[in-house]
Amino acid sequence: MKLQRLFWILFLLNLLNYIDRQVLYSVFPLLQSDLHLTDLQLGTLASAFMLVYMCYAPLMGYLADRINRPRLIALSALLWSGATFVCASAKNYISLLFARACVGVGEGGFTTIAQPFLAEHYPKEKHAPLLALFGLALPIGSALGYMLGGMVGQHWGWRVAFMVAGIPGVFLALAALTLRDQSREQSRAKRPTLKNYLPLVRNKPFLSVCFAQAMSTFVMGGLSAWMPMYLHRYLGLSTQQAGTQFGVLVIIAGAIGTYSGGKLAAYWLAKTNAAYFKLTALCFICALPFCWLALVSASTVCTLSCIGLALVLLFMPTGAIAAALVATTKKYIRSMAFAVNIFMIHLLGDAFSPTIVGWISDRYDLKAAVLVATLMLLPGAWAAWRAKS
Repeated sequence: MKLQRLFWILFLLNLLNYIDRQVLYSVFPLLQSDLHLTDLQLGTLASAFMLVYMCYAPLMGYLADRINRPRLIALSALLWSGATFVCASAKNYISLLFARACVGVGEGGFTTIAQPFLAEHYPKEKHAPLLALFGLALPIGSALGYMLGGMVGQHWGWRVAFMVAGIPGVFLALAALTLRDQSREQSRAKRPTLKNYLPLVRNKPFLSVCFAQAMSTFVMGGLSAWMPMYLHRYLGLSTQQAGTQFGVLVIIAGAIGTYSGGKLAAYWLAKTNAAYFKLTALCFICALPFCWLALVSASTVCTLSCIGLALVLLFMPTGAIAAALVATTKKYIRSMAFAVNIFMIHLLGDAFSPTIVGWISDRYDLKAAVLVATLMLLPGAWAAWRAKS
């Protein structure tokens, strides 16, 4: 298997994964107007996806440690793409909620498998920059999702936005079927039992990294779901403007943060084994002041600049966290380790943060709700720093 081909197929799938995930948020104003939804109901659409996503991940982790992973990747892509397309035909809130939840089945399967599958084809010293490069799909895909949803939704409606987002997954699923699971073919005899997974619950560095990432995911989930609406509501941007401007901001900040963070983690690792943990903690602490400045400013330029700097810092540990998960777990149970990570970070993170932000917003205002969400970076920094000891 050519490594470049493996990387690009998985990268494009990861890109589409985030496009389909984020397109919902840029059409929040259109959904609210068309279906007469409250902020709490909008937040629940995001949480329904995450609840299914995180609950499905352990099942997929169990299967991925035992059977052909490229086939599971292809099936996952077909499932989430089909569910995204079905969102376009929703007649009411309940049908949209169900379709959106089903997107989580496919995406939960893919995310569980992709990073450990990719990492095992490369040496340890390349894991942080490699997984950081793979992680660039998050900001780029998220940005494309915001821009696609905002632009298509503004001109042709939110239903067409879901249709356009759902189609490409079919072709990428076919490409995934051409990959080979060489390491699994070479080690069929070593299949983990349930007992082999028990050390994960006693693995302090692994659990600390999971908790730290969960707190970051709580904040990122809240920002991802509500910043386009925030820009629309407080700064007067149209649906298209809010989606496009926030999308451009995410792609620039995400690319800078993810790439530079991967390089910095690899450089720092040569000096200390605690590099991944220290980098994560410092980035979380430094991001907080910029989050707060963005929320107290009435200037569009100041708000976007500060939130951009905060996003750079939040994206910087992307490769370090993924590499830390690889480094702290054994190869033959790694798919389950990533599944446990997915379950934890979404259970404690963005499975509920969009709903919590919506609930606080209905009772106070959106500015206060987002401000409260950013406070979760404090326990996240503590957990990351604690993981190094």
